Amino acid sequence: MGNDVRGPGSGVRGPDNRESVLADLREQLLLDQDFGLEFLDPQAVLPTSRGRSHSPEPTPEPPPIIVPARPRTPDPGPRTGGDPPPSPLPASELTSIAAQVAACRACGLCQTRTNTVPGEGNPAAELVFVGEGPGADEDVQGRPFVGAAGELLTAMIQAMGFRREDVYIANVVKCRPPGNRTPESGEVAACLPYLNRQLLAIRPKIIVALGNTPLRALTGDDKLGITAQRGKMLDWRGIPLLPTFHPAYLLRNPPAKKPCWEDLKAVVKFLGRELPKRGG
Repeated sequence: MGNDVRGPGSGVRGPDNRESVLADLREQLLLDQDFGLEFLDPQAVLPTSRGRSHSPEPTPEPPPIIVPARPRTPDPGPRTGGDPPPSPLPASELTSIAAQVAACRACGLCQTRTNTVPGEGNPAAELVFVGEGPGADEDVQGRPFVGAAGELLTAMIQAMGFRREDVYIANVVKCRPPGNRTPESGEVAACLPYLNRQLLAIRPKIIVALGNTPLRALTGDDKLGITAQRGKMLDWRGIPLLPTFHPAYLLRNPPAKKPCWEDLKAVVKFLGRELPKRGG
């Protein structure tokens, strides 16, 4: 393959390539530390001559995201599907939505679900994460992001300086698609009004869309792709919307943690907060 580290006709890695590979591995370990995953100490197991120095702030700050100033008015802009105006009592509205989700039979997912998974978190959250849909663990527990991907998302949230209970976490569809397949368009259409109402009730300062499904559902554009759109500041009814990779994708593709972490740092910067010091 084109990325083979061996030279032509050689089965031995050259010293430059070896150091480059070690530097890349060390970078990945440091990213895991940023996410709170302390499996190995990169300072102890890898050379530092060509890698990053192990300091409290090992990576440069991402370039600032410029978002046009927009007043946060009670009217979120044009609404579709008969969505109600923002609720003055977010907690009460979210409880009502959860009850309606539990009774919902608007699509075929209701036939195979164990539990509905409406979402959870702070009703007054300034930050909301939106995923695709429940998996097997979520279906059993009735809570979003509690499996392996959920453990990584929790570590990401904590690395940003939040507790999980500080933010709100929801999905586009509220019932598990069989076999964890991608939700079909009709299923998304049936469930999206619930998510819209949740976001209108909470009115966060920023929404993070995790993967293709929430990106497309919240923008209404099925042609958008997460690889091209991640890190870009979009808009959902006057609320900034930042797409990034889904934690499940990061588990399958660890190198993607680096751009995802840059996206999350940009969210922290947008909110006017500072990242916690590593090891602090």
